[in-house]
Amino acid sequence: MSQIEREAPAGLARPVAESGRSARVLRRALAVGAFAALTAVGARIAVPLPGTVVPFTFQVVAVLLAGLVLGPRLGVASQAAYLVAGVSGLPVFAAGGGAAYLLGPTGGYLLAFPIAAALAGLGAERAGLGWKALFCALGIVAIHAGGIAWLGLVAGAGTALAALEPFAISDVLKLILVLLIGTRLRPRVGRFLA
Repeated sequence: MSQIEREAPAGLARPVAESGRSARVLRRALAVGAFAALTAVGARIAVPLPGTVVPFTFQVVAVLLAGLVLGPRLGVASQAAYLVAGVSGLPVFAAGGGAAYLLGPTGGYLLAFPIAAALAGLGAERAGLGWKALFCALGIVAIHAGGIAWLGLVAGAGTALAALEPFAISDVLKLILVLLIGTRLRPRVGRFLA
């Protein structure tokens, strides 16, 4: 029995407890929506790179932050919500929206976002910055694995492998940024979600 239920008059205990659960569900839904929106904003900050059809975006930062800050379940939910928004036609992807976008050259990257958020979330549940860094790095690897595999099918192996090289340094910088922001934000968001 919660403290609210112990202190509330007999007839009010259940509605107060249910109200608390409803508020928690609402806060979690807001957090999921906020990180889906952050991923959409990250997609709109796109810089074309020479020699590849894959642009530089801040989506990876948003995806990893979703997992690191929200944990694996809510992080995955945020990225699933992002993909649903894009597939339904909202212009949340780097160059628009719609289901056909996932069949284009960057579809594999996008479909790997929930996996990357789950990996970052698993790292968030472990003590120590090293574990968080490892699991976020595995999230980046998952995004590239999905992206390169799909790009190889769509555009050929040479194009797919060429898409990896320009991101090596930027991915390290993104990882550092995610760890700096995420480790400070997680305790605050955790209190909000509780």
